[in-house]
Amino acid sequence: MTSRRRTVTATALGCGAALLAGAVATGAAAATPGPDGEGDLAGKTAQQISDDALDQLIAAKSLRLRTLTTAGPTRLDISLDRGGNCAGAISKGTLGRVEIIKRGDQVWMKPDAAFWKNQFPGAEGTEAAAKYKDTFLHGTTRDAFLQSVSAACDLTAFQKSAAGTDEPPTNTPSPSVTSTLTKGRPTVHEGTRVLPVIRKFDGAVQTLYVAVKGKPYPLKLTTEIDHETGTILLSNYDRPVPAKTPAPGDTVDIAVFEDMLQGPNNADA
Repeated sequence: MTSRRRTVTATALGCGAALLAGAVATGAAAATPGPDGEGDLAGKTAQQISDDALDQLIAAKSLRLRTLTTAGPTRLDISLDRGGNCAGAISKGTLGRVEIIKRGDQVWMKPDAAFWKNQFPGAEGTEAAAKYKDTFLHGTTRDAFLQSVSAACDLTAFQKSAAGTDEPPTNTPSPSVTSTLTKGRPTVHEGTRVLPVIRKFDGAVQTLYVAVKGKPYPLKLTTEIDHETGTILLSNYDRPVPAKTPAPGDTVDIAVFEDMLQGPNNADA
């Protein structure tokens, strides 16, 4: 069939893995500040802290992932686990936002009005936005569209990419690039004291913020390059993904959406 869809994809997930892979890459030793305020990280080198943070990320059974970048409108805010379950939202700014819930192979997606109007310009989109307001599209991962959207729910793939055990994303910095890895001054991120680990390479600056007390969880990563900034926020380590799913009365089959994509002659539901 000829599809008119403009897919809401989870490309930020791949970008996030690439940024984390770069942040934990080996760098040359450099002078670092003293241990004041470094908590349980005191006495460790920047490389050791970076390695320990990666270990915590790889060991996580679940977490919350948020991403944003000045280079584009795509934002993720999802809780996901190794079982492929997730709950949260994917936004592409003016192109629309969708809430997503995935349990096993079952997927629910609730688009906002901007999504409907972007997918179906004119009266068709306006009517769909009104008709399906607060309604979840429901199907399984066997549906190509839902599969593409729910790709963001794969925590295992994210961990493998961050660890470098999967095929590296195309924008992962080359291991041959000379870099330095240093410790910054302790600061506070969302109420938690963290220690920045800073990596500079080929005109880019990556800063990984690691919790100074208890387990050295990586909580924030920023990457600045060519006047653009990307940010990843990680939290809620090992907390279960919300398991609530929409009531049947709040859903319609994904076939409704697929029929509309095929053309106005098939749009009735």
